[in-house]
Amino acid sequence: MIMMLLVSAAMSAPAVAASVTNKDADTQVLVVVEGGSRMEIALEPGATETICPSGCFVTLPNGDRIALNGGENVEIEGGAASVK
Repeated sequence: MIMMLLVSAAMSAPAVAASVTNKDADTQVLVVVEGGSRMEIALEPGATETICPSGCFVTLPNGDRIALNGGENVEIEGGAASVK
């Protein structure tokens, strides 16, 4: 009975994802690799996107690569990111 309750609680817990905001005046394209899947995300100026609920690697427009675990707030300005 206790095991069923623990499994049920774990499955209903919300995933914590990272949030990325583009503070540049131009659209920025990010390359996200998560769980072996690769995708490109285009962020319009001022847009915010929620990504990486299970952790991922993100390649930024300036070529920098960062690892995210989920829960971070990332701001892109000048093609570079600051993680908060």
